[in-house]
Amino acid sequence: MEPSTPVTLDPQPTAPPSAETGLRRSMGARHLVMIAMGGVIGSGLFLSSGYTISQAGPLGAVIAYLIGSFVVYLVMACLGELAIAYPVSGAFHIYAARSIGPATGFTTAWLYWLTWAVAIGSEFTASGLLMQRWFPGVDVWVWCVIFAAVLFGLNAVSSRFFGESEFWFAIVKVGAIIVLIVLGGAALIGFHPLSGTGTHPFLFENFNTTGGLFPNGFTGVLVTALAVFYAFSGSELIGVAAGETADPATSIPKAMRSTVVRLLIFFVGAIAVIAATVPFDQVGLDESPFVTVFSSIGIPFAADIMNFVIITALLSAGNSGLFSCARMLYSLADEGHAPRALKKLTRRGIPMVALSVSMLGGLASLISSVVAPETVYLALVSVSGFAVVGVWMSITASHFFHRRAFVKNGGNVAALPYRAPLFPLVPILAFSLCLISLIGIAFDPNQVAALYFGVSFVGACYAFFYFKYGPKARTNQLS
Repeated sequence: MEPSTPVTLDPQPTAPPSAETGLRRSMGARHLVMIAMGGVIGSGLFLSSGYTISQAGPLGAVIAYLIGSFVVYLVMACLGELAIAYPVSGAFHIYAARSIGPATGFTTAWLYWLTWAVAIGSEFTASGLLMQRWFPGVDVWVWCVIFAAVLFGLNAVSSRFFGESEFWFAIVKVGAIIVLIVLGGAALIGFHPLSGTGTHPFLFENFNTTGGLFPNGFTGVLVTALAVFYAFSGSELIGVAAGETADPATSIPKAMRSTVVRLLIFFVGAIAVIAATVPFDQVGLDESPFVTVFSSIGIPFAADIMNFVIITALLSAGNSGLFSCARMLYSLADEGHAPRALKKLTRRGIPMVALSVSMLGGLASLISSVVAPETVYLALVSVSGFAVVGVWMSITASHFFHRRAFVKNGGNVAALPYRAPLFPLVPILAFSLCLISLIGIAFDPNQVAALYFGVSFVGACYAFFYFKYGPKARTNQLS
């Protein structure tokens, strides 16, 4: 298929755009890595991974996460080339608007904004519930207000301050995963001096279940692999922060490589240790599998430690989500597809109006989760889940059309500071796997609502864009 809007690209896009956006380029590669890690590593790993293992079996869960890591690599390869070509804030919107068409850019931006707005509300609620372990007399809404104020403050100071806060948030989560892999791995080879019992699984003996290597059949692996795609969402946050990154041509590729490698080690390593330690039919959603593993090897206060880590994980994801929401609204306003007020910056280069609207969106999501959990909130959550894979598809399609137009206009691919390998195989394969995952949820009664609401939301965004701006609308950068 062809892009819906003619594309004119500079045949030498290796230099950053000369136009000054007003946002400060103050973050380095380490900030980008931790922002991506902070967005990915959350309750999906610390809480829901047990469900993944129970459905796919021990070996099946590891395979599912390996598939997820592979898809992340493909998407990040496409993202790396685009982020250097267009190092601007709210980058997904820009990629799609330039390479495919402004209506697709508009839809991509609102999909991603809604994804994180819903996540922010959910994370405030979950964090408040977890705090009741230590402060049972304090209402959940009080903690929601406190956490909202803290995250708003972290984002309102400066982009570098946000990057530093996310760096330290992520350190806590990554530290917990490393401890799990090291101590859990040691216990699997027989070193568990703190364990209260003399028995502990040895190596991967739990992988050979009573139902074989795949106790629920390989179909369980495939269904789980679809859900794992969502677990890796957040890795694309590097693209959102590209416009506030110092030396994008150097920092972005470095951050991409580091993020993919670390996610592969941390996710697959943690899942392998958990699956080898806890029988697959005894792990679920009633307790964090991290608590189960830490308790089995005798770590004192395991439940309290993990309660702190999970709260940190939720706030870290909310921190990254609020940053992403604000930059998406800023980008839409910069393109002329949202009120101009959203483009206003503080002296420190913070889009304060966009940040405030995004926080209100998160609080509205939180309220809807209480007032209308089976109607409004269900629709929001469904679109949010659908949007993650939809945005990945937008990134890969944007890369395909960008590279093709770049070559057609006489660009030298060898001169690019970073280029995705094996073009066009990588974007086509990534797009196809994401599309298969969306089709697959139609066969899962627990996820099919995401398809209904997601497709409807996308259709509504395209219809609104063409009604409001007309089919000939173009982005500011293309004009």
